[in-house]
Amino acid sequence: MAKFLAELLGCTLPEKGTSPMFESRSQPHIGLRHATKQRPTIFGTLTNEKPTCDHKRDKMPQTPPFPTVFGTSGYNRNLYQTAEESYSGLYYHENNLVSGSLEALIQHLVPNMDYYPDRTYIFTFLLSSRVFIHPHELMSKVCYLCVEHQRLSDPQADKMRIRKMAPKILQLLSEWTETFPYDFRDERMMRSLKELTQRLASGDELYRKAVQQMSQTLIRKLTALSQYEEALAKINATATDRLTVLKTKPQSIQRDILTICNDPFTLSQQLTHIELERLSYIGPEEFIQAFAQKDPLDNDKSCFSDHKKASNLEAYVAWFNRLSYLVATEICMPVKKKQRARVIEFFIDVARECFNIGNFNSLMAIISGMNMSPVSRLKKTWAKVKTAKFDILEHQMDPSSNFYNYRTALRGATQRSITAHSSREKIVIPFFSLLIKDIYFLNEGCANRLPNGQVNFEKFWEMAKQVSEFMTWKKVECPFERDRKILHYLLTAPVFSEDALYLASYESEGPENNMEKDRWKSLRSTLLSRV
Repeated sequence: MAKFLAELLGCTLPEKGTSPMFESRSQPHIGLRHATKQRPTIFGTLTNEKPTCDHKRDKMPQTPPFPTVFGTSGYNRNLYQTAEESYSGLYYHENNLVSGSLEALIQHLVPNMDYYPDRTYIFTFLLSSRVFIHPHELMSKVCYLCVEHQRLSDPQADKMRIRKMAPKILQLLSEWTETFPYDFRDERMMRSLKELTQRLASGDELYRKAVQQMSQTLIRKLTALSQYEEALAKINATATDRLTVLKTKPQSIQRDILTICNDPFTLSQQLTHIELERLSYIGPEEFIQAFAQKDPLDNDKSCFSDHKKASNLEAYVAWFNRLSYLVATEICMPVKKKQRARVIEFFIDVARECFNIGNFNSLMAIISGMNMSPVSRLKKTWAKVKTAKFDILEHQMDPSSNFYNYRTALRGATQRSITAHSSREKIVIPFFSLLIKDIYFLNEGCANRLPNGQVNFEKFWEMAKQVSEFMTWKKVECPFERDRKILHYLLTAPVFSEDALYLASYESEGPENNMEKDRWKSLRSTLLSRV
């Protein structure tokens, strides 16, 4: 994971004349570099400016609203205290919880007879606690506090106490299983969950039904994840048949994107299907796990060393790479200049439709593919292309001023989503690598703990705010009709390796200097000998 992130973050929006960053494609990568040894990144220039922890939380992170048997509207939301007040190990500033000991924060998570935690706190703490404690250890502590402190294990405990506590505890567990289901791929988590819910459900039919509903929902989510992972593995196995040279298949049986789909609007919709499906499986905790560091108070090891339960974030980055290479392959494959120009113009139109939909990730992948060196060097081909629309798209995704133009467009799409009357208008698919960069620098710019050893909860409020916005975006159902033929092609069509892209480019438009001539000869010698 560390190597993956090093590659991910060591890499800016490619300018024309760039080429893929890594010689091997065995590792996920989204980076592109200039033909020189410089290393700009697909994120834009990585500056030393790091975001500070903003104290303001106008829109607090929330667990997504979902149907549950019990509501929380009647519970006391004991989130805020008076300024500068400390309360049982929790510290507040300007009425906001800013820090506390880990034990106090855990106690603040657990409901009691007169209190239920604010849902923003539940989401934030469940998201961030894994930096300091394994989820299964946290679940064990929560179970202990629920059972022992509330005396639910006491045979003499009056039924009224259990009836008052059970809905609150079940609501907390429902929020946990709904928002962080991948935690429960751990048998220890499932065992603790079963023990606690059985205690709560004993003797009351209403609670038994609530537990059954929660368990069935959780199992469905975990089953869906397993099926998705199996499907990805099959797709990846199919797609590993990369084209190494242009002549690996007879021209008569070679397929290209325009024979599969020549309508930019339709292709942009199918790309959006893929994006939304892959987004939907990314768990919020995967962002935290991606940047996890060893807790300075943990003398043993990082909390993620033995329990990473999903790799959907990496799979999503791999999809970005694949789409970029597919675009470059489709452009470099045709023998005739006129056909290559037609493919370029087609992808420009697809990218524009992606922008209109709010699919910024596919938009950037297409731009990245068109800016790879083997494509950008095709000057005779580009001379036949009407580039005005492409120039506008590049301007929208310009990395200068920290992607100011893109961030403006993203805010517009987000606002449209909030006020949307149709699922079509709700779509917001962010440029994912920039989202990761923002969270990464927020993590790097703020310490997990304060000098006094307290958990820096201000930092985690801000991280939760960013992740919760992503949670809203990923829940949008794709409104477009699926075209299985197009989807299958996008996911499995063989793509050129980097060397094959250069060879195809040189075969289409000959080398312009001695360095290119030498590389062309070398590539012909090595690649053609494999056929």
